[in-house]
Amino acid sequence: MCKKILLAGAIFIISGLSSTGAIAQNKPNSLPKDMHVNHGNHGASSHAPIGVMGDHVHSAGEWMLSYRFMRMEMEGNRNGTNKLNHSNILAMPNLFSGTAGQPASLRIVPEDMTMDMHMLGAMYAPTSQLTLMAMLPYTEKEMNHLTYNPAGAAIIGGFKTKSEGIGDTKISSLISLYKSNNHSLHLNAGVSLPTGSIKERGNALIPNGATPNIRLPYAMQLGTGSFDFHPGVTYAGHKGKWGWGSQYTGEMRLENTNREGYLWGDKHKITAWGSYEWQDWVSTSMRLTATTEDTIKGIDSAIIGPVQTADPSNYGGETINLNFGVNLLGTKGTAKGHRLLIEAGVPLYRNLNGPQLETDYTFMLGWQKAF
Repeated sequence: MCKKILLAGAIFIISGLSSTGAIAQNKPNSLPKDMHVNHGNHGASSHAPIGVMGDHVHSAGEWMLSYRFMRMEMEGNRNGTNKLNHSNILAMPNLFSGTAGQPASLRIVPEDMTMDMHMLGAMYAPTSQLTLMAMLPYTEKEMNHLTYNPAGAAIIGGFKTKSEGIGDTKISSLISLYKSNNHSLHLNAGVSLPTGSIKERGNALIPNGATPNIRLPYAMQLGTGSFDFHPGVTYAGHKGKWGWGSQYTGEMRLENTNREGYLWGDKHKITAWGSYEWQDWVSTSMRLTATTEDTIKGIDSAIIGPVQTADPSNYGGETINLNFGVNLLGTKGTAKGHRLLIEAGVPLYRNLNGPQLETDYTFMLGWQKAF
């Protein structure tokens, strides 16, 4: 389902300008600063919702600094499109059955997880056709579990694992293909550097009652451990009080394996949004996002246990999310030019390469200032 939506969305982005005749008109690719689409201080809706990264290019010599805070909360488990209870999970086979001390079936059940991410970003345009962007994340993760005895008949206790630190650094460029009073189109091309740790450890309560210090499962690590390519294309439009746009982005691994013997699955995402500017200082938006992600390939031999998160095949899937946002633009005094952006999202569809914790909601708060 999501793959069909992604294909249709990519066709829409590429053909969006053609339907208006914009590309065929071969108009100049350089306009005064206050005429750029999705750029400048001509209204709150001139930037995409805060959840859209790399949505606009800048004028030559211009900088923009940004900060984003994102929270994601997950509770309950799902396999494919079906919700799971504890009994369902305890009946599933343990990938590591046959290894010393490992039961035949899963015995540790993840209950919930929260992830907080702080992202510092900077953009600079050496020319009006090229904008450079860098982003450094700092991530905090917590996951709660319940552990059952070796027979799976009774809960012996619960435990929490935590990880915190710098994630993978992303460096990218935005290459302008076209811009006019009402439309813009640019390519997104970036690389992420494996600056996030993939050797995070924590104490776990295992079925025999011991609490060993173990390498945490893949979901609790802070980076991918690999160099990754991030391609994309973004179309945006703006007329009167209305704004709209769509974007395709990908995440593809540039290595055969990372240093621990595995690779995260490739990811593809298409998003489309519309916004309305109630006043020049405030706009609201609605956005749909469809994502498809492959399972992890390979395995980290240090990650082992009777828990679903230790199995690399239990990652990825297809999701569709609906997001609502507010963009605020300072127009006077010391607030002039500062942007405050908020967006919250809920899932509409989840088909997970389960069993996995399911996302309940996401929330993002951001600040931007160009100079």
